[in-house]
Amino acid sequence: MAIWITGDTHGDFSRLAEGVFPALDRLTKKDCLIVCGDFGGLWQGGSRERKRLDRLEARPFTTLFVDGNHENFDRLARYPAEEWHGGLVRRVRPSVLHLMRGQMFALEGKRIFTMGGAQSHDIQDGVLERSQLMEGDLQRLRHEGARVRVNHVNWWRQELPSQEEYRQARQTLEKNGWQADYIVTHCAPTSLQQALFQGAYAPDPLTDFLEEIRQNCRFEAWFFGHYHRDGAVGDKPRYILLYEQIVELNKRGD
Repeated sequence: MAIWITGDTHGDFSRLAEGVFPALDRLTKKDCLIVCGDFGGLWQGGSRERKRLDRLEARPFTTLFVDGNHENFDRLARYPAEEWHGGLVRRVRPSVLHLMRGQMFALEGKRIFTMGGAQSHDIQDGVLERSQLMEGDLQRLRHEGARVRVNHVNWWRQELPSQEEYRQARQTLEKNGWQADYIVTHCAPTSLQQALFQGAYAPDPLTDFLEEIRQNCRFEAWFFGHYHRDGAVGDKPRYILLYEQIVELNKRGD
């Protein structure tokens, strides 16, 4: 099994196509590609979206993703939770799986802890309800440069974890002695976010919770997306920020 990992796809899976993803010709459905949130495969629906998911399903690997802040959580919640490799998933297609929050998965002899979600940073002018909008209002507001979103259209309060999800995450980590081989999230712990972006992003309950994990959990490497940048932190980096880059998490084994 080989495990690969990349950053936000936002419903655009072109980087996973033949001729772009160099490892594609040697992968099978036993191999996995993890997306660090903002998967975007479930958004507003329609035939084009279904075709994109069908094409992704047809790829020779299994696609896994943690959720980001740009997901349609109403649609994602329609898929029942099931156990897979020791943690809970939602199966969008037979080989396209959502790795739920606060779970520990056993893959290729490695323990992978997942905690999706993030706070949107493009809502400074507010979140509107559909009932507040007349036809053309949203296009006009965007044309004027307003940074707004619409509840249950392109923003969901579930972008941040619930108290139950935080409880589940702590319970999972306690069960595993606060140890994991890899951690996969969408956003970064507070201190790392501050170090990388010098205050451009404000702390929130999730980044503070991830900071708690950073300080208390033993792990080999932490992978995250969200910030639309590729890079590694430190001379011997344990924190890997991903956007368009695809990296191999471990070497291929039998």
